[in-house]
Amino acid sequence: MILDDTPDRLGPLTDVAAAAVTELNDRDAVSRTWAGDHTLWRDDPTELADRLGWLTVVPDMVTGLDGLRISCARAAAGVDHVLVMGMGGSSLFPEVLARALGGDGGDGGHGPALHVVDTTDPAAVARLGQTLPPERTLHVAASKSGTTLETRSHLAWAWDQHPDPARFAVVTDPGSELAALARDRSFAAVWENRPDIGGRYSALSLFGVVPGLLAGVDVAGLLASASAMAERLRASPRANPAGRLAAAMAAGVRQGRDKLTVVVPEAFAAFGLWLEQLVAESTGKDGTGVVPIVGEPLGPPEVYGDDRLFVALGDHPGLDALAAAGHPVTVLPFDGELTDLGGQVLLWELATALAGALLGIQPFDQPDVAAAKAATAKVLAGGRPDLPVTAASDLLGQLGPGDYLAVQAFVDPGAEVVDRLDAVRTAVRQRWRVATTVGLGPRFLHSTGQLHKGGPGSGVFVQVVGDDPDDVPVPGESYGFSALKAAQADGDLVTLHERGRRAGRVAVDDLLDAVS
Repeated sequence: MILDDTPDRLGPLTDVAAAAVTELNDRDAVSRTWAGDHTLWRDDPTELADRLGWLTVVPDMVTGLDGLRISCARAAAGVDHVLVMGMGGSSLFPEVLARALGGDGGDGGHGPALHVVDTTDPAAVARLGQTLPPERTLHVAASKSGTTLETRSHLAWAWDQHPDPARFAVVTDPGSELAALARDRSFAAVWENRPDIGGRYSALSLFGVVPGLLAGVDVAGLLASASAMAERLRASPRANPAGRLAAAMAAGVRQGRDKLTVVVPEAFAAFGLWLEQLVAESTGKDGTGVVPIVGEPLGPPEVYGDDRLFVALGDHPGLDALAAAGHPVTVLPFDGELTDLGGQVLLWELATALAGALLGIQPFDQPDVAAAKAATAKVLAGGRPDLPVTAASDLLGQLGPGDYLAVQAFVDPGAEVVDRLDAVRTAVRQRWRVATTVGLGPRFLHSTGQLHKGGPGSGVFVQVVGDDPDDVPVPGESYGFSALKAAQADGDLVTLHERGRRAGRVAVDDLLDAVS
């Protein structure tokens, strides 16, 4: 259940946010969004008219839930694990569910354990092969396009390990190459999502619902929470939690407080990753955007600059002090139940879409993502470019008021170095009073990569690439996962340089020394 609203404490953003609410009201933005009126954002319907299915997908999921439950139970019969292989919008909400379940199934710990792989680090891939018995694992390849490079590589690896079609399934759009492959191999299930939903808006569609059902999550409760929230989200902007959140986000950008610092309960820390993609990829374009800051420990008021807007799910210690010190703070009521995330998903989706209308942004495309993909393909085909290591102090020395540090780590997500990089971000915030992010590659390429290249020029990008003592081949290709990871890191750095961003590759120890 979502509790009654609590008052916003927006401080210096109060008047600007109120004006933004009035603008939404005058433009009839809420009603036009629910009506699917693409002209709220652009006259051209391209990647707009066919991207609004998230507004009506919940009733479809509710209607079809019994049938989905049966097909999921059939596909998961006899397995102990479900491994979702996906990137970005195809993997982040399943990741939220997997972490919330803590490695156990949702029906009291008796269902299959849910896992997600969205890394090309060979050590992480090899570990999955060692810990998940393939004959007791349902491998679910999830990709809207059906051509996602990482997902197709993971699928090729898993199939090579255990080519039993009864242990494979896919979630994809109708008519994709992935659907054709699954049918050709007689996979256990082919779940085809409605095609009018973009990846980052797909949490409440088959891309989130199917993994949840496979792991025994109370999906009916998630959908009920979303349905209840949908009624509230049809209200006028002043009485609409998404309208008020959108106004606060847009006001933050207009007043230089574009670092949207999201505070979530520890049990749902992964929900911050889902929010990060939604906000960054939707708004980070045309040289502007909202910069989501997730996973950064909440600190005292004095460690923050005047570029922050704090939004919290539920109350947290430290928020009162921040508001008292003049930082804008808003709290979204949250009971702390996993099922309540259904309502939060819909709230944030609508808020992000409305914020795009206020900022003059098309929130459903990702015009700058293709550049890094093309650069990766070029490296794989033609060899690695000469990219020298940069002194960490040279990059950190460029940080100034209003900037943010983005640590881009192409490393094993389960390695100790991730904790060390989290310590780096805290130390940087303490010393430079700037916002910080840590993105694991290649996950962030499908999340914040759009913002990095198309958003404001306030980022300083520090890339770290882990060594790979051992590689894992990608079946059917001339390269392994190590070469793929390196090509993705190279391609991203090359693209950042082409965009004139302050970016460089650094050694981990040098970075640690620079902030010590």
